Amino acid sequence: MKKMLLILALTMFSFANAQKGSVLVMGSVEYNHQTNSYPDGDNKQSQFSFSPKVGYQFHQNWTAGIESAVGIYQSKNEDFLVGKTKNFSLGGFVRYTKPLNQTFSFYTDLGVGFQNRKDSFQRQANIITTEKGDGVYATVTPALFINVHNGFGLNFNIGGLGYNSLNYSNGERDFKNFNFSLGKAFSIGISKNF
Repeated sequence: MKKMLLILALTMFSFANAQKGSVLVMGSVEYNHQTNSYPDGDNKQSQFSFSPKVGYQFHQNWTAGIESAVGIYQSKNEDFLVGKTKNFSLGGFVRYTKPLNQTFSFYTDLGVGFQNRKDSFQRQANIITTEKGDGVYATVTPALFINVHNGFGLNFNIGGLGYNSLNYSNGERDFKNFNFSLGKAFSIGISKNF
């Protein structure tokens, strides 16, 4: 488990360039596994996601680029042998960075794009149910960058705003979600400015 946490910590970094005309490459990886035991059986859940970004810094304060995310969620219990959800999103982002001094910078990312989701459930009688949905997303994420030494730094994020919508192809349900998590979420990343 310690090796897995170390690998995840090393992949939760971004490489950024603070100069006009540079390329920004960053990404994040998340893995979660949980087992709940009940008298009538166990419920096992696992989740994996990968979210890369690539951008071009066309101005001292502005960066624009593409972002994507891939996620897989799987659940096993007594009612469903397997429940699996696959998410994919692809869109663009714009980042505005405001240096406060040589140590601190504030930045905000605005991301907008398309997403799709596929839910599959396999019941004990081997009956497979599949639902597919397509939609859009929009996010606003403020963060703080702290320059530790020679461009190596830490990124602190305390949540943001998000909107998601999914329209399922069978027409039986639509999903819309507005999320305000400012102050409720917390993440730390490592970055390097070249």
